[in-house]
Amino acid sequence: MLDTSTIPGSGPSVRSITTSVIVPTDPQTAWSDWASAEALVQWWQPPEANIDLRVGGPFEILFSTDGPEGERGSEGCRYLSYVPGEMISFTWNAPPTLALRSSNTWVVITFTALDHGTEVRLVHTGFLEGPDWDAYMDYFRSAWEFVLGLQRDHRSAS
Repeated sequence: MLDTSTIPGSGPSVRSITTSVIVPTDPQTAWSDWASAEALVQWWQPPEANIDLRVGGPFEILFSTDGPEGERGSEGCRYLSYVPGEMISFTWNAPPTLALRSSNTWVVITFTALDHGTEVRLVHTGFLEGPDWDAYMDYFRSAWEFVLGLQRDHRSAS
């Protein structure tokens, strides 16, 4: 069973961040970039990733392998759902520097075919109200644009 006890957001009043990028590849390839550790490490380039594509499977990207356990990256994050070539979703956490590190949100990424590539649209949602939640959102407003840019640039160079 997927433990959702760390996800405080629910209902239609949660806040979201939405960003997108055009990746010069087909939707299946763009989707596959998020579906395995081998693919994700190639373009995002974290030191390590623990990914098991199944509902409830880990979606852990370790940015600091030398840090203390629980502060290395997206430890404890899990896949929520996926449709091959179309959509992928997972829980997500704040970096260790933010107050809401133990409160998870969730990310939904969709992949839409265009004449000149694939629109990769990311919605990070589940944010509540308050200054700590504002800091959490502010961090990821720029972080996700950077991450999607990495995917676009990787596929542009391929």
